[in-house]
Amino acid sequence: MGKHHLGEFEEVVMLTVAILTNDAYGFSIIEEMENRLNRNVSIGALQTVLRRLEKKGYLTSELGESTSIRGGKRKRFFTLTSSGKKVLQETKEQRMGLWSAVPEFVFGK
Repeated sequence: MGKHHLGEFEEVVMLTVAILTNDAYGFSIIEEMENRLNRNVSIGALQTVLRRLEKKGYLTSELGESTSIRGGKRKRFFTLTSSGKKVLQETKEQRMGLWSAVPEFVFGK
């Protein structure tokens, strides 16, 4: 493995941020993950991982405009950094390398 390691949940969060591009904020990330993966995600777990990924330099965030719908509260939008894109690509290559090394008979092909 390379020097960077992503946990499974970190990888899923980063991929979801990439999918949502300019609309990646807490609730939209949770909604996308739950819809795509049929898996419950708590806001606390997500916030912990988002902060950790920012500290690692894989994500950045900025506050959006306040809206009356949210009572004036601003959304925090997340984007991948170049380091985040690089570590995701490395992770994908590692996973594909493992998948391609599995003999066909293992899955009955």
